[in-house]
Amino acid sequence: MSSPERTELLVLPGVLTADQATRTVHGILAVQRPDGALPWFRRHHLDPWDHTEAAMALDVAGEHEAAERAYDWLARHQNEDGSWYAAYHDGDPHDITDRGRESNFVAYVAVGVWHHYLSTGDDAFLDRMWPTVRAAVEWVLRLQQPGGQIGWKREEDGTPVKDALLTGSSSIHQALRCALAIADQREEPQPDWELAVGALRHAIRRHPDRFLDKSRYSMDWYYPVLGGALEGDEAEARIASDWDRFVVPGLGVRCVVPNPWVTGGESAELALALWAMGESDRALAILQDIQHLRDPKTGLYWTGYVFEDRAIWPEELTTWTAGSVLLAVAALGGDEATCSVFGGVGLPGGVEPDCCV
Repeated sequence: MSSPERTELLVLPGVLTADQATRTVHGILAVQRPDGALPWFRRHHLDPWDHTEAAMALDVAGEHEAAERAYDWLARHQNEDGSWYAAYHDGDPHDITDRGRESNFVAYVAVGVWHHYLSTGDDAFLDRMWPTVRAAVEWVLRLQQPGGQIGWKREEDGTPVKDALLTGSSSIHQALRCALAIADQREEPQPDWELAVGALRHAIRRHPDRFLDKSRYSMDWYYPVLGGALEGDEAEARIASDWDRFVVPGLGVRCVVPNPWVTGGESAELALALWAMGESDRALAILQDIQHLRDPKTGLYWTGYVFEDRAIWPEELTTWTAGSVLLAVAALGGDEATCSVFGGVGLPGGVEPDCCV
């Protein structure tokens, strides 16, 4: 359960007090179903990526049993081929609302499982979840293209979509590194995964033409940094290149230009990317800017704000937005598991091709 010691790690000036952090954690727990499912909010859908992000937030607050129930939900309801569907109504595994299967959604379980293990040191949990992670990674890598990028999804009938998304592939890059860390911990080397993550990183760093053009979206701007494919000078140059295009001073980060809409999830994720670059002051400023999205009653955060109309939109308080805020705060507060997963400490890099292809 949450403890004063864990809550203190989530205290950040201008962002969260101890009481506010506790309320946010309880807000996420109030949405979780008894079977462990974490939908966006009750009577809305669950997707595997956001479900995992919310579970990671529970771990940083010390709610390890609740987080473990979320991962057990994934293990119980994984498809035989290693995937999950894109959306389940209210987290009901029998009420599937989108039967497509998206590669970054499937891969992200590895990030959550490794984060939980680093948070708890629970070897039995890692052993139990290893078949789930391995099956998920193998399913994802069957969508890798010759250029290293990962195809976006499989349609309901199983048809592969070979087009790749930069944001999705960048998230998969992080997930594959976490999967390799799990394999190393279990002393089960996965050389094919090492080659796959190296080829993927090479595509992200050197071949933007291999991805669909989604440059209007802020996620395509910062995700190569957040996913660990770009570091150092490359990361700094990328963030500097579009800062004024996406960041709205005092309000947060646009989801998509030119729309006058800032979103909490994208803002918190940018803060995580900035922290990973060593830009803690700017990360803190972004998190402070989005506190206008906080609902004081539930402790959750509104998805976004249309600043030209001065209106909250959509009117929904999502577990994953709150989760992204807690993870960013935890990184700034020095939480070891979160710092490792998003800072790349101890994560294998894979084998990048020697030549440009």
